[in-house]
Amino acid sequence: MAARLAGITFDFWNTLVYEPQGHLRGRRLDAWAGILEEEGFALEREQLDAVFQSSWERYVASWKANQQYQAAEAAEQIVEDLGFDVPSDVRTALLDAFTSAGNEAELRLTDGVAACLADLKDRGLRLGIVCDVGMTPSTALRAHLLRHDVLDLFDAWAFSDEVGVYKPAPEIFQHALRGMGDLRPTQVAHAGDLRRTDIAGARAMGMIAVRYTGVFDDDTQPEPEGHHVVSAWKDLPAALGLGGPTG
Repeated sequence: MAARLAGITFDFWNTLVYEPQGHLRGRRLDAWAGILEEEGFALEREQLDAVFQSSWERYVASWKANQQYQAAEAAEQIVEDLGFDVPSDVRTALLDAFTSAGNEAELRLTDGVAACLADLKDRGLRLGIVCDVGMTPSTALRAHLLRHDVLDLFDAWAFSDEVGVYKPAPEIFQHALRGMGDLRPTQVAHAGDLRRTDIAGARAMGMIAVRYTGVFDDDTQPEPEGHHVVSAWKDLPAALGLGGPTG
């Protein structure tokens, strides 16, 4: 007999929260262009954008290899790639602008997720987050959830910059399960948008895998697929056999 569902973990990006396309990168580019121009460094926007793109590609390669590559390291490398001999105070300003760009960014909750989380919590389920962090650190991501009044709905979280591994590694899922009261994987579902990380990682753990397509419908690879696929959060309870929405 299948274990009774006791909890659900959620991916962060394009699952709980999304950004308007290019928003965070644009904030970092604008900040750096302004600092460098003010300090008298001649730089075309296209050149800066190309160096930023190279940094992002290094992050993606590290992410896929499950090797940590965080914002501070990326910013240092971008400064080196630009080839400017910048004074220490300017370097510090650039690094700060890069790592803090997400603090006041316009990040939005996915449609209907707040009501879904409250509904699941009312049903007595424990909730967690399992997130691969990119260039915006987990401290900023939690602050955004707090501003949207949903952080308190979660019992635990596992962010890659704190746990030290990315999905689909089992350790990051295990970290969340421990924080949710040492739940067994078979008692928990995981919802996320990416096949390689969310779906593969959850299925390997023995969790129920739910692929959410409301923001991004992952077509980067055909497999693995989720046990369930939902495009709207209102459909999640029924997909998990919990019945229709409460209230």
